[in-house]
This record gives sequence, C-alpha cells and structure tokens, in this order.
Amino acid sequence: MTGFAPDNLDLDGKVILITGGTGSFGKRFVDTVLTRYAPRKVIVYSRDELKQSEMQQEMRERLPAELLSKMRFFLGDVRDRSRLTLALRGVDIVIHAAALKQVPAAEYNPSECIQTNIIGAENVVWASLSNHVKQVVALSTDKACNPVNLYGATKLASDKTFVAANNLSGDIGTRFAVVRYGNVVGSRGSVVPLFRRLLAQGATELPVTDPRMTRFWITLDQGVDFVLSSLTLMRGGEIFVPKIPSMSMPDLVHAMSPGAGVKVVGIRPGEKLHEIMVGADDARQTVELDDRYVIEPAFVEYTRAPFGPADGGRPVPEGFSYASDNNDDWLSAEGLMAMLDETGS
Repeated sequence: MTGFAPDNLDLDGKVILITGGTGSFGKRFVDTVLTRYAPRKVIVYSRDELKQSEMQQEMRERLPAELLSKMRFFLGDVRDRSRLTLALRGVDIVIHAAALKQVPAAEYNPSECIQTNIIGAENVVWASLSNHVKQVVALSTDKACNPVNLYGATKLASDKTFVAANNLSGDIGTRFAVVRYGNVVGSRGSVVPLFRRLLAQGATELPVTDPRMTRFWITLDQGVDFVLSSLTLMRGGEIFVPKIPSMSMPDLVHAMSPGAGVKVVGIRPGEKLHEIMVGADDARQTVELDDRYVIEPAFVEYTRAPFGPADGGRPVPEGFSYASDNNDDWLSAEGLMAMLDETGS
C-alpha cells in the first residue's frame, strides 16, 4: 500500500483546529497529531455535544495527561460565521472536515446540505482570513469531480471556494488547499461495516447496487497522512489527489466472504458506477508526482510557483483522467484484508 507519511512537517507549538473533529477522520487526525508531533493546542470544533463528550472519554482512557492538556473542545456549527470566527482566534492551521456526506439524505434535503457544505465553506474562509490563519486544508471527495448528485455538487462548490480564497488573502497571507480522496475503509458510513454486520447476522448474500461498480479505497491512517503531507507541499490553490487502489464491489464482497453471493439491489439516486478524482477537463492543470496528482489553480492572482520538474512534477497527457475503472492499481483480496487489519475493522 502507498504511504503518505509527511517529511519535515513541523507542528511544534502550533495551534490546530479541525472542524467536524468528532468524525472518523477527526478522531484519527487528533490522535496522530498529539502522539506524533508537539502542537501547543488542538481544537475540535463540532456541533454535537454528545459526540464531543464521548470523544473526551475515549481519549481519557488511552492518552496521558500531558497530551490531554493540549485538547480543547469547542461547540459550534460551521454555518455560524460569528461563532466560527471566535473559535479561530490564535489558530495557525485549520483542517476543514465538517460536511453532510450521505448522498440519499442530501438528495432529499438539498438546502441542509448546501448550508453546511457551501455556506459553511465560505464561513471557514471568512473566519480564517479574519484571524490571519496561516494554512487551511479542506477535505473533499471523489464525488466532487464531475458530480451527478447534490452532495458532490456542494463539495465541488466548496472546493472552488477554497481554491479561489487564495486570491482574497492579500497581505494576510493565508493559504488554502484541498485534498480529494475516495472511500475510507472501515469509516462510519462505509459499506465494510455494513457487510460485516450482515455476515455476522448469517447473511449468505451481500447487497451490491450494480455488479459493474468500482470504487477507490484508502485507510484512515493514509487519509490523515495524506492531509499532513499536503500541509508540507501546499503553496495555495491546489487540489491534491492521492494515488490509491481501486476494487470492484463484487470483488469486495468475495474478499470479505469468499462463499457469499451478490444480491443486485439497483443503483441508488445520485450514485455513480465509477468514481473520478481527476477529470479530463482538469488534465491541462494537473501535474503528476510520485504518490499523487496535483490539480493546479486555473487562476492565480498571487505569487506562487507551480509544481515542476524541480519538485518531481510532470504534466499528465492531454485528455488524462483518473477514475476507479481506469486505475492501474487494483486491490487484491489480500490487500483489502491487510487494510482491514490495519484499521481494526
């Protein structure tokens, strides 16, 4: 499996805030930063007091007091610009992970998804600029590329908001970047825990919406490392895309339970057969590095060096696209089980 562990990342003495910090990514991110680096403070900003309480209890059970003393929990919603602006006072780095992510829920409740994913992104930009935050990395999704559902469309709007925010920073100097990756193995909402639950209940068939379907896969640890490594690389306005493996859904079923059958249940509203992380229309702005693709900003109104040969970067061919069905890295059953073992799923 590809590793994304960052080189030369210095978080010593930094104040880091993560929105949506009680989610699967947020918990792993906080653990990684506290145990691997020496930040001055890590702030979890989220709207659910129960999840914050549960996260605090979990941390008290496994982390020493000196690390716990660096934690802060801030109740608030990214929809609330004034509250977010207060929370970002004195913050050096923002990781924006808060989002409404369930595709069917977004299709049925579009205004709620828009408020969190688009207006919330605008509020993060505003609050970061108001507080002279140094770096902001926003988490995106493969569904933001050539979106066919509302969730993907809101994340595309969010991505463009963060990319364009670099043109607003002026002498403030805040730099914004985006990371975009695929399905996280074993995370909340992933199909893997669903399949595990069904198998534990004695299911002999597992539901697949379409047997042709493929998806990208990444572990939580890889996702966290990819975000941290992007902090070291970012110059402002990039969309970073990791090189990660694909797997078909029937192969996923057979890897998890070789004797299980596939029950085709039909494609859901807003669902794609294959996921795309770099579209053909983005190819002219895309540079390939050893472990990732970098979609450069189309408009640059500030001093910024592009990624080039000195960085190990090379342009991708005209018409290039990076999709889960044209990937040259395919996940084997053994590879999937190794990922599950790594995540404890």
